[in-house]
Amino acid sequence: MLVAGLLGGGVAVAADAALDGGNPAAGTTGQSQTVVVNDHESVNAVTAAAVKASPSVVTIEVSGSGSSGSGSGIILDDEGHILTNTHVVTLGGTVASPSIEVQTEDGRVLSATVVGTDPLSDLAVIKVDAPDLTPASLGDSGNLNVGDTVIAIGAPLGLAGTVTDGIVSTLNRTISVQSSAAPESDTDAAPDDGNGFRFAPPDGSSQNQSSASSSIYLNVIQTDAAINHGNSGGALVNSDGEVIGVNVAIASASSTSSGEDSGNIGVGFAVPASYAKRVAEEIIDDGSASHGFLGVSVTPATGSGSSSFTIGAAIADNPASGTPAAKAGLQKGDIVTKVNDIPITDAQSLTAAIRMQAAGSKVTIDYVRNGQTESTETTLGDSASQ
Repeated sequence: MLVAGLLGGGVAVAADAALDGGNPAAGTTGQSQTVVVNDHESVNAVTAAAVKASPSVVTIEVSGSGSSGSGSGIILDDEGHILTNTHVVTLGGTVASPSIEVQTEDGRVLSATVVGTDPLSDLAVIKVDAPDLTPASLGDSGNLNVGDTVIAIGAPLGLAGTVTDGIVSTLNRTISVQSSAAPESDTDAAPDDGNGFRFAPPDGSSQNQSSASSSIYLNVIQTDAAINHGNSGGALVNSDGEVIGVNVAIASASSTSSGEDSGNIGVGFAVPASYAKRVAEEIIDDGSASHGFLGVSVTPATGSGSSSFTIGAAIADNPASGTPAAKAGLQKGDIVTKVNDIPITDAQSLTAAIRMQAAGSKVTIDYVRNGQTESTETTLGDSASQ
């Protein structure tokens, strides 16, 4: 299963007639993004939530270094800050100085600048200068239940104002994706062929995200709401119209020999809003976001010697003196099973859970030692200083 990014382009069937290589907004449809309600006597919960949330969702067009792509974003405040994905504003890690335009639900096209990116969470904040913006109402993703109705709002395939619905399929899912950090300088070289984010620029070609030196691990909401390329950075909202997630990726089955993926197969992922809010606030205040550091080397803990099922993250070596893990009393052989309320099932989920926390956060860690369940607390370090 391939975890794919959601940068999008124009609608394929209309590409020959509608695309203009000199127009950075050529991938959009020009359709009104307003949610249409014809029968006010039979409005359901999905319609009501979409009407409330849609004015806070924008379509984003990005170009640079000979490439272009589209995504979505969420208006955070009336100062013009918009939350989206790092892989949207860097075109999957290929552009350092992008040209960005935003189209609001009421049709205005605005120039935007990057406030800051956070590749470890694949979140970014951009800013526009405009009056009469509608900030989103952010919900508490910590109150979600599996089975809750959720609505995805964004611009899949450049179709602005698209609304789809589904349920929360699972919570605390860990996914692995290549880092979409921007290069130090722009380059016209084609991205390397890798297994990272895939996106379809408006020119109809298919490009892979540039090869990254490392992967990032995200603790996400999984949903079966239809999510496709172009939904990146868009809103996943609850039935009250509150944003509870930022759409970030899909699991995609390869459909062609060239490696192009088939789009939505009912497995989509969103960064929880509580995490996204913390990262966005730090980017706005400081230009960057912090992430926790524990200081352990871990391997997947299996149920038995021959089992492929994992039951936690096993500490491979005694933590170095002075690290948060050492101060917590963790030892080689301990199996970490929970960080705060986040279950730990393997090494990647431990990394994701620790990175979700801000540097300096106090966390509770549950672990198993010699068959006995133990609990400890520690204050996390800063991953940026490691």
